[in-house]
Amino acid sequence: MDLQELQEYVNQFDSMTCIMSVEKNPDGTYGKMRIEVGNKAYIASYEKNNSNPIDMPFGNKFVPGQEYTVYIPKDLNFEHFIYNSAVLKKPMHAYIHPDRFDVWFNIFSLPLEFDDPNKCYCTYTQEVSTEASVDQMANLSAKTTSDVLKTCIKLRSTKNFLQTMDEVINDIRIICGASFCCIMLTDFKENTCSLLSESCDPNVVPRSLLEYLNDSFTELVKTWVETIGGSNCLIIKNDDDMDAVKARNPRWCKSMRDAGIESLVLFPLQYNDEVIGFIWSTNFDIKDTDHIKETLELTTFFIASEIVNYQLLQKLEMLSSTDLLTGVKNRNAMNNRVLKIVSGRERMPDKFGIVFADLNGLKTVNDGDGHNAGDTLLKNAATALKDSFPNCEIYRAGGDEFVVIAMDKPKEIIEEQIEVLRKKADDPKTPVSFAVGFYYDENHGDIRAAMREADARMYEDKKQFYAKFPENRKR
Repeated sequence: MDLQELQEYVNQFDSMTCIMSVEKNPDGTYGKMRIEVGNKAYIASYEKNNSNPIDMPFGNKFVPGQEYTVYIPKDLNFEHFIYNSAVLKKPMHAYIHPDRFDVWFNIFSLPLEFDDPNKCYCTYTQEVSTEASVDQMANLSAKTTSDVLKTCIKLRSTKNFLQTMDEVINDIRIICGASFCCIMLTDFKENTCSLLSESCDPNVVPRSLLEYLNDSFTELVKTWVETIGGSNCLIIKNDDDMDAVKARNPRWCKSMRDAGIESLVLFPLQYNDEVIGFIWSTNFDIKDTDHIKETLELTTFFIASEIVNYQLLQKLEMLSSTDLLTGVKNRNAMNNRVLKIVSGRERMPDKFGIVFADLNGLKTVNDGDGHNAGDTLLKNAATALKDSFPNCEIYRAGGDEFVVIAMDKPKEIIEEQIEVLRKKADDPKTPVSFAVGFYYDENHGDIRAAMREADARMYEDKKQFYAKFPENRKR
């Protein structure tokens, strides 16, 4: 079929439509993909959306028969879509929101049977809307609907978010037939990446993402968004796809090959147009690519939303239980902890220690050097306590008063740590000086009684300090 016949055929469509061709290589791979012709609606849309002709070889004019990369960046997802339709003769449909556009695309493709030994053809039709259509997003196969629904039910009914995410990511790995599946959270402002959940095929040698998390890996992750190229995901099925990634990001390609990755499906997790992480599966079942892509496209919406809700709750909990100045837990958290123990909702170990540490000289610093200096002193005090009492609970119980709860730690160890603080208290020139009261219970006693006794001993220690250094006495 010649160019004129193709043009006459595509002109029968009212929606924006073009005809794509895919070159067939003798080895079964595909070559160049071209936009052979477009109808008036398609051409008008292209020329309207490319009104700035800078770096465009034909300005803002559509020229038939050019490679699609002349008009849009290379996109492996688009190529898979066209290949499936033109070469594999599958009717294709997708509803997508690529990052490089501010609109949603409802796209269709139908295979065409043209007598050409060197090329395969298909139609490509797109409808554009500025708002997402819930009906289109829900227009899924029965298999995909079932898989996504199971995930949603688990996420919405959970009382243990982290455990549920482990179950969800394992389910996704099984759906993908993958050797490894992972959710990683990102905070590019803080330059951090963190593992949320991962699942590894029990039949392969397990390797955790934790082995790779460092500053260098975070810098690599920052390049992923650009490499995806404004699409909503990245799918690598074979060496040709990997070579396409190598051309844009050789370092990432090398890291994948070094890790034994032969295929990859990766989706950014987005919320309010911000990337909050990534979900991916490696060495997946490429025969089921379409179902995997369709499932993850919708699942990521729900997962991203649940992650943001979880992070918000974590932040609210932190704000309600953390002393914002010093970073240790606040009095509210201490009271809740004691209440859980007293009410029997939490078991106390047989042995525990309570340390009351009152910061010496805070009033003097506030009056003489100002409250900023006093705040610095409080921060330094909290740091000293965290350094001295690792793996213990540290609370700021009042203005200059801190409480340490040490569970299942030997009395001798706590006494050694306290002695360091006592020696500092003997030297008024030391930046951080505490009056300390310590009580150790070895008989599964009442934590409230232990706290009262430690508090009383701290005040005795405080009296001795001011007796030695009356100039530091509070006024």
